[in-house]
Amino acid sequence: MTDPQAAAVHDNAGWCDVMCRAHGVPGTYGDGRVWASSVRTPVFYPDAVTLSPGATAEDVLARIDAGPGASVKDSYAALDLPGFEVLFEAQWIHRPAPRPAGTAIAWEVVGDAATLREWERAAFGGEVTGLFLPTLLKEVRIVCARIGGEIVCGSVLTASGGVAGVSNVFASGCDPDTAWAGTLAMAADLLPGRPLVGYESDLEVPLGHGFTPVGPLRVWLRP
Repeated sequence: MTDPQAAAVHDNAGWCDVMCRAHGVPGTYGDGRVWASSVRTPVFYPDAVTLSPGATAEDVLARIDAGPGASVKDSYAALDLPGFEVLFEAQWIHRPAPRPAGTAIAWEVVGDAATLREWERAAFGGEVTGLFLPTLLKEVRIVCARIGGEIVCGSVLTASGGVAGVSNVFASGCDPDTAWAGTLAMAADLLPGRPLVGYESDLEVPLGHGFTPVGPLRVWLRP
């Protein structure tokens, strides 16, 4: 897939699908215009993701429970969804494949349930939400770094269509630049040669690490 925005959209939809399947909520791709789940998805994850700029509100609303709490990732910022409000806006981002590089602190791949709980606690401000289930470790790379034995930053790496997706980047005990630099180094090691894609609302740090914005998105919520 040569269109960076389309690559980012499809990789992110795949990550949403992986997360939902882990929770027993399978989504479907339908006619290729929308990924959607007919039942409510896990917290922070949308009930639908548009896959094409031509997807319509009808394409989306016909395939989800559009009642209160429904959310839609409008991947091309092109929809008008009656009864929904814009929760936030962001930009898809892309950068060429990173080269192998050293890191300021040692990074590791999360490989077991106990470490995943540590990762989640660090990522969510001390709370273990139960969102990240151990079955995810078979599908994606969840990575982190430690200082003094404590996880201080981390991220999730996905792979699809020749790209690597970067998401859930957090820095709870170090600066954001350290988290992004380490994430890029892990991507170069674990998924070599793949351009990186993702999305962010605050572009300052990722732009400093070689990313460029490639298109807008919106997330809608039904109050």
